[in-house]
Amino acid sequence: MKQLHYYLVYGVIYLISLLPFWALYGLSNCIYPIVYYIIRYRRKIVRKNLTSSFPEKSEKEIKKIEKEFYQWFCDYVFETFKLLTISHEKLKKRNIYHGMDQVEARYDQGQDCAAILGHYCNWEWHSAFNLGYKRYEDTAVVGLIYHRLRNDAVDRVFRKIRAAHKGTPVKKKHILRYIVQYKKENQRNLFGYISDQAPKWENIHLWLPFLNHPYTPVFTGGERIMRKMNNAVYYLDMRRVKRGYYETNVVLITENAKDMPENEISRRFFQLLEQSVRREPQYYLWTHNRWKRTKEEYDRRYLNEE
Repeated sequence: MKQLHYYLVYGVIYLISLLPFWALYGLSNCIYPIVYYIIRYRRKIVRKNLTSSFPEKSEKEIKKIEKEFYQWFCDYVFETFKLLTISHEKLKKRNIYHGMDQVEARYDQGQDCAAILGHYCNWEWHSAFNLGYKRYEDTAVVGLIYHRLRNDAVDRVFRKIRAAHKGTPVKKKHILRYIVQYKKENQRNLFGYISDQAPKWENIHLWLPFLNHPYTPVFTGGERIMRKMNNAVYYLDMRRVKRGYYETNVVLITENAKDMPENEISRRFFQLLEQSVRREPQYYLWTHNRWKRTKEEYDRRYLNEE
Protein backbone atom coordinates (compact mmCIF):
# COMPACT_ATOMS: atom_id res chain seq x y z
CA MET A 1 0.00 0.00 0.00
CA LYS A 2 2.83 2.41 0.85
CA GLN A 3 4.49 1.67 -2.47
CA LEU A 4 1.25 2.34 -4.35
CA HIS A 5 0.77 5.60 -2.46
CA TYR A 6 4.30 6.65 -3.42
CA TYR A 7 3.76 5.90 -7.11
CA LEU A 8 0.49 7.85 -7.12
CA VAL A 9 2.05 10.91 -5.46
CA TYR A 10 5.16 10.71 -7.62
CA GLY A 11 3.12 10.21 -10.81
CA VAL A 12 0.94 13.27 -10.19
CA ILE A 13 3.88 15.51 -9.29
CA TYR A 14 5.92 14.21 -12.23
CA LEU A 15 3.13 14.95 -14.71
CA ILE A 16 2.69 18.45 -13.27
CA SER A 17 6.44 19.05 -13.54
CA LEU A 18 6.32 18.36 -17.27
CA LEU A 19 4.19 21.45 -17.83
CA PRO A 20 5.94 24.60 -19.10
CA PHE A 21 6.42 27.43 -16.63
CA TRP A 22 3.61 29.52 -18.11
CA ALA A 23 1.17 26.66 -17.45
CA LEU A 24 2.52 26.11 -13.94
CA TYR A 25 2.01 29.77 -13.09
CA GLY A 26 -1.47 29.56 -14.58
CA LEU A 27 -2.22 26.75 -12.13
CA SER A 28 -0.69 28.80 -9.34
CA ASN A 29 -2.96 31.73 -10.18
CA CYS A 30 -5.97 29.39 -9.88
CA ILE A 31 -4.81 27.78 -6.63
CA TYR A 32 -3.93 31.06 -4.91
CA PRO A 33 -7.51 32.34 -4.23
CA ILE A 34 -8.52 28.88 -3.00
CA VAL A 35 -5.62 28.72 -0.55
CA TYR A 36 -5.99 32.33 0.57
CA TYR A 37 -9.73 32.99 0.59
CA ILE A 38 -11.35 29.58 0.99
CA ILE A 39 -8.95 27.25 2.81
CA ARG A 40 -7.36 30.24 4.55
CA TYR A 41 -4.23 28.17 5.10
CA ARG A 42 -2.54 29.38 8.32
CA ARG A 43 -3.88 32.89 7.78
CA LYS A 44 -3.91 33.67 11.51
CA ILE A 45 -0.27 32.66 11.95
CA VAL A 46 0.83 34.63 8.89
CA ARG A 47 -1.02 37.77 10.02
CA LYS A 48 0.36 37.45 13.55
CA ASN A 49 3.92 37.00 12.29
CA LEU A 50 3.72 39.91 9.88
CA THR A 51 2.13 42.27 12.39
CA SER A 52 4.63 41.50 15.13
CA SER A 53 7.60 41.67 12.73
CA PHE A 54 6.60 44.98 11.12
CA PRO A 55 4.75 47.07 13.73
CA GLU A 56 5.63 50.20 11.75
CA LYS A 57 3.52 49.08 8.77
CA SER A 58 -0.16 49.92 8.36
CA GLU A 59 -2.87 47.27 8.13
CA LYS A 60 -3.12 47.97 4.40
CA GLU A 61 0.61 47.36 3.94
CA ILE A 62 0.45 44.14 5.99
CA LYS A 63 -2.44 42.82 3.90
CA LYS A 64 -0.56 43.61 0.71
CA ILE A 65 2.50 41.66 1.88
CA GLU A 66 0.23 38.85 3.05
CA LYS A 67 -1.45 38.46 -0.34
CA GLU A 68 1.86 38.68 -2.18
CA PHE A 69 3.24 36.01 0.13
CA TYR A 70 0.42 33.57 -0.62
CA GLN A 71 0.77 34.15 -4.36
CA TRP A 72 4.50 33.47 -4.11
CA PHE A 73 3.90 30.45 -1.86
CA CYS A 74 1.72 28.86 -4.54
CA ASP A 75 4.42 29.62 -7.12
CA TYR A 76 7.02 28.04 -4.82
CA VAL A 77 5.15 24.72 -4.78
CA PHE A 78 4.97 24.45 -8.57
CA GLU A 79 8.55 25.71 -9.02
CA THR A 80 9.68 22.96 -6.66
CA PHE A 81 7.79 20.30 -8.61
CA LYS A 82 9.49 21.56 -11.78
CA LEU A 83 12.87 20.49 -10.41
CA LEU A 84 11.93 16.89 -11.20
CA THR A 85 12.09 17.31 -14.97
CA ILE A 86 13.76 20.60 -15.89
CA SER A 87 17.16 20.08 -17.52
CA HIS A 88 20.40 21.17 -15.87
CA GLU A 89 21.06 23.67 -18.67
CA LYS A 90 17.65 25.34 -18.43
CA LEU A 91 17.87 25.54 -14.65
CA LYS A 92 21.32 27.15 -14.85
CA LYS A 93 19.78 30.02 -16.82
CA ARG A 94 17.01 30.49 -14.27
CA ASN A 95 18.99 29.95 -11.07
CA ILE A 96 22.19 32.01 -11.15
CA TYR A 97 24.90 32.16 -8.47
CA HIS A 98 27.33 35.02 -7.96
CA GLY A 99 30.52 34.52 -5.97
CA MET A 100 31.03 30.80 -6.50
CA ASP A 101 34.69 31.43 -7.33
CA GLN A 102 35.43 32.06 -3.64
CA VAL A 103 33.99 28.63 -2.74
CA GLU A 104 36.06 26.96 -5.43
CA ALA A 105 39.16 28.79 -4.15
CA ARG A 106 38.66 27.18 -0.72
CA TYR A 107 38.35 23.78 -2.39
CA ASP A 108 41.62 24.44 -4.24
CA GLN A 109 43.27 24.88 -0.84
CA GLY A 110 41.79 21.64 0.47
CA GLN A 111 39.16 23.26 2.68
CA ASP A 112 35.51 22.25 2.83
CA CYS A 113 32.64 24.72 3.11
CA ALA A 114 29.21 25.26 4.61
CA ALA A 115 26.28 27.34 3.40
CA ILE A 116 23.73 28.76 5.81
CA LEU A 117 20.32 29.93 4.62
CA GLY A 118 16.73 30.53 5.63
CA HIS A 119 13.31 29.70 4.25
CA TYR A 120 13.52 32.62 1.86
CA CYS A 121 12.70 32.71 -1.88
CA ASN A 122 12.77 29.18 -3.29
CA TRP A 123 15.24 27.47 -1.00
CA GLU A 124 14.52 24.13 -2.73
CA TRP A 125 16.30 25.44 -5.84
CA HIS A 126 19.51 25.49 -3.81
CA SER A 127 19.50 21.70 -4.27
CA ALA A 128 21.00 22.63 -7.66
CA PHE A 129 23.92 24.49 -6.04
CA ASN A 130 26.38 22.22 -7.89
CA LEU A 131 25.24 23.73 -11.19
CA GLY A 132 26.72 27.08 -10.13
CA TYR A 133 30.29 25.80 -10.11
CA LYS A 134 32.68 26.34 -13.01
CA ARG A 135 35.21 23.63 -12.07
CA TYR A 136 33.63 21.50 -9.34
CA GLU A 137 30.17 20.74 -10.73
CA ASP A 138 30.88 17.00 -11.06
CA THR A 139 33.41 16.52 -8.29
CA ALA A 140 32.27 18.44 -5.18
CA VAL A 141 29.45 17.09 -3.01
CA VAL A 142 26.58 19.38 -2.02
CA GLY A 143 24.98 17.92 1.09
CA LEU A 144 21.29 18.77 1.49
CA ILE A 145 20.37 18.36 5.14
CA TYR A 146 16.74 17.46 5.62
CA HIS A 147 14.27 16.55 8.30
CA ARG A 148 12.12 13.59 7.35
CA LEU A 149 8.57 14.55 6.32
CA ARG A 150 5.70 12.88 8.14
CA ASN A 151 4.14 11.36 5.04
CA ASP A 152 6.40 8.59 3.73
CA ALA A 153 5.35 8.95 0.08
CA VAL A 154 5.82 12.74 0.07
CA ASP A 155 9.15 12.34 1.85
CA ARG A 156 10.41 9.93 -0.84
CA VAL A 157 9.25 12.23 -3.63
CA PHE A 158 10.97 15.26 -2.10
CA ARG A 159 14.20 13.32 -1.69
CA LYS A 160 13.98 12.54 -5.39
CA ILE A 161 13.33 16.21 -6.19
CA ARG A 162 16.30 17.32 -4.09
CA ALA A 163 18.60 14.81 -5.76
CA ALA A 164 17.50 15.68 -9.31
CA HIS A 165 20.29 18.22 -9.87
CA LYS A 166 23.36 16.60 -8.28
CA GLY A 167 22.44 17.32 -4.67
CA THR A 168 22.97 14.69 -1.97
CA PRO A 169 20.11 14.53 0.58
CA VAL A 170 21.38 13.67 4.07
CA LYS A 171 19.25 13.10 7.15
CA LYS A 172 19.97 15.55 9.94
CA LYS A 173 21.13 12.84 12.35
CA HIS A 174 23.70 11.55 9.82
CA ILE A 175 25.42 14.86 8.97
CA LEU A 176 28.62 14.39 10.93
CA ARG A 177 29.07 10.81 9.74
CA TYR A 178 28.92 11.91 6.11
CA ILE A 179 31.23 14.88 6.62
CA VAL A 180 33.87 12.81 8.43
CA GLN A 181 33.72 10.17 5.70
CA TYR A 182 34.18 12.78 2.96
CA LYS A 183 37.12 14.25 4.87
CA LYS A 184 38.79 10.82 5.06
CA GLU A 185 38.29 10.40 1.32
CA ASN A 186 39.59 13.93 0.61
CA GLN A 187 36.25 14.60 -1.11
CA ARG A 188 35.52 18.35 -1.27
CA ASN A 189 32.06 19.18 0.01
CA LEU A 190 29.65 21.92 1.02
CA PHE A 191 26.74 21.20 3.36
CA GLY A 192 23.73 23.52 3.38
CA TYR A 193 22.07 24.33 6.71
CA ILE A 194 18.58 25.85 6.78
CA SER A 195 18.83 27.43 10.21
CA ASP A 196 15.74 29.53 10.86
CA GLN A 197 13.33 26.89 12.17
CA ALA A 198 12.03 26.93 15.73
CA PRO A 199 13.98 24.39 17.82
CA LYS A 200 12.33 22.15 20.40
CA TRP A 201 12.53 23.32 24.02
CA GLU A 202 15.37 20.94 24.89
CA ASN A 203 17.41 22.12 21.88
CA ILE A 204 17.31 25.83 22.73
CA HIS A 205 20.75 27.12 23.72
CA LEU A 206 20.69 30.59 22.21
CA TRP A 207 18.22 33.48 21.82
CA LEU A 208 18.81 36.21 19.26
CA PRO A 209 16.95 39.35 18.12
CA PHE A 210 15.20 38.79 14.79
CA LEU A 211 12.54 40.82 12.98
CA ASN A 212 11.47 42.99 15.91
CA HIS A 213 11.44 40.02 18.31
CA PRO A 214 14.14 40.56 20.96
CA TYR A 215 14.23 36.85 21.87
CA THR A 216 14.10 34.35 19.03
CA PRO A 217 15.22 30.77 19.81
CA VAL A 218 17.72 29.47 17.25
CA PHE A 219 19.51 26.23 16.38
CA THR A 220 23.23 26.10 17.17
CA GLY A 221 23.99 22.51 16.11
CA GLY A 222 24.96 23.49 12.57
CA GLU A 223 27.40 26.11 13.82
CA ARG A 224 29.02 23.59 16.14
CA ILE A 225 29.67 21.27 13.19
CA MET A 226 31.05 24.13 11.08
CA ARG A 227 33.44 25.08 13.87
CA LYS A 228 34.48 21.47 14.46
CA MET A 229 35.29 20.98 10.75
CA ASN A 230 36.70 24.52 10.37
CA ASN A 231 34.55 25.21 7.32
CA ALA A 232 34.54 28.36 5.28
CA VAL A 233 30.97 29.57 5.87
CA TYR A 234 28.75 31.44 3.41
CA TYR A 235 25.28 32.97 3.53
CA LEU A 236 23.11 32.40 0.47
CA ASP A 237 21.34 35.69 -0.24
CA MET A 238 18.69 34.72 -2.77
CA ARG A 239 16.61 37.21 -4.77
CA ARG A 240 13.64 36.61 -7.01
CA VAL A 241 14.26 38.52 -10.23
CA LYS A 242 10.88 37.56 -11.65
CA ARG A 243 8.69 34.48 -11.83
CA GLY A 244 10.87 31.46 -12.49
CA TYR A 245 14.17 33.34 -12.19
CA TYR A 246 16.42 33.63 -9.13
CA GLU A 247 19.86 35.04 -8.42
CA THR A 248 21.92 34.27 -5.33
CA ASN A 249 24.87 36.17 -3.89
CA VAL A 250 27.25 33.86 -2.03
CA VAL A 251 28.25 36.05 0.93
CA LEU A 252 31.26 35.15 3.06
CA ILE A 253 30.64 34.96 6.82
CA THR A 254 34.05 33.54 7.74
CA GLU A 255 36.93 31.73 6.06
CA ASN A 256 37.73 29.79 9.23
CA ALA A 257 34.79 28.85 11.42
CA LYS A 258 36.94 27.67 14.33
CA ASP A 259 38.37 31.20 14.71
CA MET A 260 34.95 32.76 15.25
CA PRO A 261 33.65 33.47 18.78
CA GLU A 262 30.99 31.03 19.90
CA ASN A 263 27.54 31.79 18.41
CA GLU A 264 28.94 34.57 16.17
CA ILE A 265 28.16 32.65 12.97
CA SER A 266 24.54 32.32 14.08
CA ARG A 267 24.38 36.01 14.97
CA ARG A 268 25.71 37.09 11.59
CA PHE A 269 23.40 34.71 9.78
CA PHE A 270 20.29 36.12 11.43
CA GLN A 271 21.44 39.67 10.75
CA LEU A 272 21.91 38.85 7.07
CA LEU A 273 18.63 36.96 6.85
CA GLU A 274 16.77 39.89 8.39
CA GLN A 275 18.23 42.20 5.75
CA SER A 276 16.94 39.85 3.05
CA VAL A 277 13.48 39.58 4.58
CA ARG A 278 13.11 43.32 5.10
CA ARG A 279 14.16 43.92 1.49
CA GLU A 280 11.25 41.84 0.13
CA PRO A 281 9.20 40.34 2.97
CA GLN A 282 6.71 38.55 0.71
CA TYR A 283 9.30 35.84 -0.04
CA TYR A 284 9.76 34.62 3.54
CA LEU A 285 7.97 31.55 4.93
CA TRP A 286 5.49 33.31 7.21
CA THR A 287 3.33 30.18 7.67
CA HIS A 288 5.90 28.79 10.09
CA ASN A 289 4.94 29.51 13.71
CA ARG A 290 8.40 30.90 14.35
CA TRP A 291 7.86 32.54 17.73
CA LYS A 292 5.62 29.96 19.40
CA ARG A 293 8.27 29.36 22.10
CA THR A 294 8.92 32.39 24.25
CA LYS A 295 11.81 33.36 26.50
CA GLU A 296 9.40 33.82 29.41
CA GLU A 297 8.08 30.26 29.07
CA TYR A 298 11.61 28.92 28.69
CA ASP A 299 12.71 30.65 31.90
CA ARG A 300 9.71 29.22 33.77
CA ARG A 301 10.43 25.72 32.49
CA TYR A 302 14.20 25.56 32.98
CA LEU A 303 15.66 28.39 35.01
CA ASN A 304 13.32 27.80 37.94
CA GLU A 305 14.45 24.19 38.06
CA GLU A 306 17.98 25.36 38.81
